[in-house]
Amino acid sequence: MALVAGIDLGTQSTKVVVYDADKKEIACRAQAPHDIIAAPDGTREQKASWWIDAVTQCFAQLPESVKKDIKALGVSGQQHGFVPLSDGGQVLYNVKLWNDTSTAKECDEIHRALGGDEEAMRLAGNPVLPGYTASKVLWLKKNHPSIFKQIATILLPHDYLNFYLTGERVMEYGDASGTGLFDVRRRTWCEPLCRAIDREKGLEALLPPFVEPTQPAGQVSAKAAAALGIPAGALVSCGGGDNMMGAFGTGAVKNGVLVLSLGTSGTMYGFADKPIVPPGGEFAAFCSSSGGWLPLVCTLNCAGAVANVREMVGVELDDFDGLLTGSEPGADGMICLPYFDGERTPNLPAATASLMGMTTSNFCKENVVRAAVEATVFGLKIGYDEMRRAGIRANEIRVIGGGSNSKPWLQIIADIFEMNAVVPVEQEACAFGAALQALFCRQNATGERIAVEDLVADHLPFDPDKSVAPIGENTGRYAEIFGRYGEHLTAVTPLFR
Repeated sequence: MALVAGIDLGTQSTKVVVYDADKKEIACRAQAPHDIIAAPDGTREQKASWWIDAVTQCFAQLPESVKKDIKALGVSGQQHGFVPLSDGGQVLYNVKLWNDTSTAKECDEIHRALGGDEEAMRLAGNPVLPGYTASKVLWLKKNHPSIFKQIATILLPHDYLNFYLTGERVMEYGDASGTGLFDVRRRTWCEPLCRAIDREKGLEALLPPFVEPTQPAGQVSAKAAAALGIPAGALVSCGGGDNMMGAFGTGAVKNGVLVLSLGTSGTMYGFADKPIVPPGGEFAAFCSSSGGWLPLVCTLNCAGAVANVREMVGVELDDFDGLLTGSEPGADGMICLPYFDGERTPNLPAATASLMGMTTSNFCKENVVRAAVEATVFGLKIGYDEMRRAGIRANEIRVIGGGSNSKPWLQIIADIFEMNAVVPVEQEACAFGAALQALFCRQNATGERIAVEDLVADHLPFDPDKSVAPIGENTGRYAEIFGRYGEHLTAVTPLFR
């Protein structure tokens, strides 16, 4: 058997899938939860030791007969987390996560040191945002200077799991591009940004060397092999951030593919073979982990916002699809702005949710639910229009996440984007993508040269029962409805400033 394992280190849990590349099927899977440290100031942290415990628990759930035949592993990890490592390999502080907002003022300090937000965009292609790693590094330097002085290596969450598996300290371009320290155009560290955080020490000396997509991060050490019950010497691919591995798991490793992830928040990304940098930072200008770039849009309110509305009107999940189909496109004039958690696309962090256009004739559960679903898609469409203006083109949407289980929601996506919407059979796109990257890396290591897009296409089935095409009549209606949505958004935006 040609077994490869994908490890997905998420925020709430770690997941492992073992893929049989010969049979083209998942051999087994496992999951273990994480805790989180939260505080009112926006602190969101985890202990790196919790991740190792979760990985150990996952592998303990797998059959011995499967584990002994694993030939390669790949790791997907939540992006942006800051893992400060000592020279001896000890983690020096809790890991500040992607959703930690306690470092917002450090972002402002970095921008001031550079000469403003626009200068950060000019130098690196991305602004320094609270979610990114850069401000977390400065926060530790200011608040715990003695710990900062002990740092030998700065790692990201997936890099740390690679380090645990192999003992090697390396990084790859995709996850690195989300640190806020990386020049995405030149695919290298941005020295002015590094110096803005620490002019004396120079962060460049703390950042590990890069490995290419075809290069392994290393091999499973004897210590990790004994702890997990897997073969020592098994290849570990470079891995990547969760979005980058999700691109492997959905086939977004070539031009023309757009991926929508309908989770609590919404994520949309597509492959590019050249740097795609928006003039005003409207979307993230990331690199991919397959050799190109991965421009990405994130909305804060997606399936979570729809769940809020559904629960508010007393609709059970089993009745959700029936209500959607019971209303016409446009929800009979009702417009929802689903900003329960503020919003990132458009950039309105202080925004609140609202429902507009209600009348005695249109106010019903069906229209309220449809207006909320349409709004989540409109938010992603705003991001896609910015990506199109920057040069991204797509001819198919691949949908993952909880929302992909709703065929009426998929139809709304196809109609608004005017593209076919398809759903991969394997919904654990990040873990599966990490397994596919491990397979790709192993085949290259053994001399079997294959293009990444060909390998992924060969192992990525889609669910024919969930594929939908746009309905011509609806696409025209939605073009007009999207225009009205924009008018409502423009009208109320000053209230959120």
